[in-house]
Amino acid sequence: MHIAVTGVSHHETPVELRERLAFNPEQLAPALRRLPADLAGAILSTCNRTELYLASEAAVGREAAAAALTAARGEPAPEGVAFYYLSGLEAVRHLFKVAAGVESLVVGESEILGQVREAFSAATAANRSNAVLARLFHTALRVGRRARSETEIGAHGLSVSALAVSLSRRLVGDLRRKTVLVVGAGEAGQRAAGALVQQGVGRLLVTTRRSGVAEEIARELNGVAFPFEDLPAALAEADVLIAATAAPEPVLSAAAVAGAMAQRPARPLLVVDIAVPRDVDPASKEIANVHVFDIDDLQAAAEANLEARRREVSAVEAIVREEAARFEAWLGGQRVAPTIAALRQRAEAARQAELRRTLARLAHLDEADRKRIAAMSEALVNRLLHDPVVRLREHGSERHVEALRELFDLDEE
Repeated sequence: MHIAVTGVSHHETPVELRERLAFNPEQLAPALRRLPADLAGAILSTCNRTELYLASEAAVGREAAAAALTAARGEPAPEGVAFYYLSGLEAVRHLFKVAAGVESLVVGESEILGQVREAFSAATAANRSNAVLARLFHTALRVGRRARSETEIGAHGLSVSALAVSLSRRLVGDLRRKTVLVVGAGEAGQRAAGALVQQGVGRLLVTTRRSGVAEEIARELNGVAFPFEDLPAALAEADVLIAATAAPEPVLSAAAVAGAMAQRPARPLLVVDIAVPRDVDPASKEIANVHVFDIDDLQAAAEANLEARRREVSAVEAIVREEAARFEAWLGGQRVAPTIAALRQRAEAARQAELRRTLARLAHLDEADRKRIAAMSEALVNRLLHDPVVRLREHGSERHVEALRELFDLDEE
């Protein structure tokens, strides 16, 4: 069984390209159903990355993996995108590091674990999982939990949502005298709203495409919910907009932003757009008194606690190495299991044949003696197979498996 990953991330691909490869949660399962039938896969799509993880009997190379991701997206990759590609143990370690939060824009952020879980749930819903992919993602979730419980990586980290609030406070000053508008009811939007309340925001406005959810959030946080279709009007009241929906297209056009600013031209508007794809038309940056920051602009703010997080990365990577080695051993066992089963079946068939032949010549033996001879033959076969089987499970390579199948003529088993 072979494992591979391909995709893009904030490390080398800007948000204007990443957003064209992003999937919202509702798109994940339908996208996975567009994969070739022989591939098990899961798509991890966050504000930092879009990645396709594959587990298949045959190795999937760089070009085939990239083609699978574009097929899942349903459209050609944007010009200028270069997908990275990892396979085997490198791909395993990569997912484990992603789940642990050390590959995020905000190292140690906690939102990634839920996103990894969501990626595997979609693969299961789309009937695109197999035993190896399931083990891979369950182990990744364990790595993420261990990283946060056994190290201080989470203590020093900020979520993207909290970082957006921190940036807002730094740029507009005391939030207690400001009106902040949060658009989006996903985890990022809810975290942003909660962080704003902790900072003592003067007035919190909340809207989502699902009005009931917005009302629930507003009720819990003592904010004000309003219909999504009234978003342009609410924008005219806001000093800060934090946008975090999962919409495939911008929910605010440059014209809508300009219309809102026409009603309050002397009062600046800070837009912190942490959605991928972006929620606010990038052309809004050209409007007077509008200051727009997207997910990539948060990098500088993320550097504030970098040194504290760096001290924890080595401890997290030790967990990653340990769990990757354990996974590799398990995968190796899966790889040799059919050969071991075939070898045992061949040995048992030979034992049974020889036992019948021997007992036929010993007709004078009573039933108890016949059972003793049968037990001895079974013990002898098990003793002979024990050490080779253990070594094959622990250290067996493709070369060992092929040699064993050829020596014992197991190809037809």
